[in-house]
Amino acid sequence: MSFTKILIANRGEIACRVQRTARALGYATVAVHSDADAGTLHVALADEAVSIGPASAADSYLNAQALLRAAAQTGADAIHPGYGFLSENAEFAEACGNAGLVFIGPPAPAIRAMGDKAAAKRLMIEAGVPCVPGYHGEDSSDARLIEEASRIGFPLMVKAAWGGGGRGMRLVTDPAALPRALSGARSEARNAFGSDALILETAIADARHVEIQVFGDNVGAVLHLGERDCSIQRRHQKIVEEAPSPAVSAELRARMGAAAVAAARAVGYCGAGTVEFLLAPSREFYFLEMNTRLQVEHPVTEAVTGLDLVEWQLRVAAGEPLPLTQADVRLSGHAIEARLCAEDPYRNFLPCTGTVHLWDPPRGPGVRVDHGLRSGHVVSPYYDSLLAKVIGRGDTREDARRRLLAGLSDLAVLGIPSNRAFLMAVLRHPDFVSGAADTGFVARHFATGSAAMRRPAPDETMAALAAVLLCPAAPGGRATRHASWRSSGAASWPVRIDAAGAEQAATVASTGAGRYTVHLPGGPVDLELVKAGAGAVRFAVGGRQRTARFVFAEDTLHLQLAGVAAAFRDTLLERGTRPQRPGDGRLVAPMNGRIVAVLAKPGERVAEGQSIVVLEAMKMQHEIAARRAGVVESVSVREGDQVAARQVLVELAQE
Repeated sequence: MSFTKILIANRGEIACRVQRTARALGYATVAVHSDADAGTLHVALADEAVSIGPASAADSYLNAQALLRAAAQTGADAIHPGYGFLSENAEFAEACGNAGLVFIGPPAPAIRAMGDKAAAKRLMIEAGVPCVPGYHGEDSSDARLIEEASRIGFPLMVKAAWGGGGRGMRLVTDPAALPRALSGARSEARNAFGSDALILETAIADARHVEIQVFGDNVGAVLHLGERDCSIQRRHQKIVEEAPSPAVSAELRARMGAAAVAAARAVGYCGAGTVEFLLAPSREFYFLEMNTRLQVEHPVTEAVTGLDLVEWQLRVAAGEPLPLTQADVRLSGHAIEARLCAEDPYRNFLPCTGTVHLWDPPRGPGVRVDHGLRSGHVVSPYYDSLLAKVIGRGDTREDARRRLLAGLSDLAVLGIPSNRAFLMAVLRHPDFVSGAADTGFVARHFATGSAAMRRPAPDETMAALAAVLLCPAAPGGRATRHASWRSSGAASWPVRIDAAGAEQAATVASTGAGRYTVHLPGGPVDLELVKAGAGAVRFAVGGRQRTARFVFAEDTLHLQLAGVAAAFRDTLLERGTRPQRPGDGRLVAPMNGRIVAVLAKPGERVAEGQSIVVLEAMKMQHEIAARRAGVVESVSVREGDQVAARQVLVELAQE
């Protein structure tokens, strides 16, 4: 099973992550890329790179034959699938073996056994692993699921029988909502995993999501490397993970670890895998699924064990035994990971596309950043919204939390909305600080429009705007782009501010050498310039000095101060579509994507909040609803159409 050159059948941060360890062990690496990813970092870092098709994942990263051809073309003799895409595809693992390639992952029968969640639950029950009550039968027709739901009771979870990552999953609290939930889950599951089979499970209230990292080798050894707590989720997708779990004692860790090892042994597991459990308030735990691959959150396990899990994957794939026994595994310190995503938490976490005009990761002690970014990176609608993973490590949980907060504050990502401010708010919340958060945490404390997420732009951020926009020393600023300084009085310009999910108007003015004023509805803010240069400005308000990072792009100033990002547009230069406002009869696409359903016809009366169009983008489906009641005047799209951001999809007749 020896190999010398590894083709990484993935993209972005995980491709860069695998390359790093492969290179350290002396392996040559081959990157693959779609047309949309030709200029990305993971391509530039590899020894070789091969194009595998158009931007659509189905035509590139999910195209098994294209990947096998790339391996043959470059002489690669092993394939690492990363996570997502084909990492849990048994047919792909078999195809690699048939082509004489080492698949750096578990054997195909283990993938197949755990890939079908319904069959996996039945297998785990036989193996004595506790499972969530529900329906896991082969008949997943709507009629059978509705019948089983009445037996199980509500609330319950609808889940895709294949795949994961929160896709094809719906929480149903009302029997009347079940048919629509089944339809939506089927469509999402079919598009994401190629199968629309579903299962049902009892929804366990106030539970935590705790998973166990397992590893097996080719000589029959299986062990676990402790747990990760992944309870901070939105849309059933993890956003903050930590190791160890603040809710797991040494005794409970031993019990959950033993169950996870039993699950892995039941399918003859080899390589890296994760057994996921729900942990009830009673401290009873229930098997959810097994992810037969490396997990996004593996860095926190690496941080507390001191191990390189990708190195273990490569060594096991090469036929080496596990380097440790269970008794040798030691956990030390604490680590917390936050997933930085291209999404707008002020608009219900809507994924966003666009260009990252400035990327500068933090470099402080105890902080790790896994990413595949560089300034100029284009975030497309074709793939996941994950930008980077920021990990804080310390001797205690509080050390790790503070370091992660500092890392997120220092990190610069400008040009595209991100969930960075939201992540920082989560880490500061008392329930998280105390370690008491469960899977309902985000819904309880950070619902769309909640006061916790709707903060006005700080006055100091506005002061930083003035310093950058008008300062002659700030490259790209208004003072360097325009020579029309007034001979009498201060030069001033109106701007529109978009920060913290709200917009407001302001005027900025130069009031003397190195002095500026921002006129806001609440009154003026005066500041003094301390120092300015390319990409950063130091200024003082009321004697207090701060530093802001900034970048100009397309007549927009993107600025970051103390972890808060804002965009400022010159109202004198603005062009384009008028913004959509509450009560507007136009429904527009919030991002580039593909129309998967049109739910209303011209002449049909619709209610406020009624879903009219379903858009698929960044591997998720988004329902676009009417902002007011009315009659559909026109529908401009059909199922299957590709649409651009801000494109008008449906118009309601004027009232």
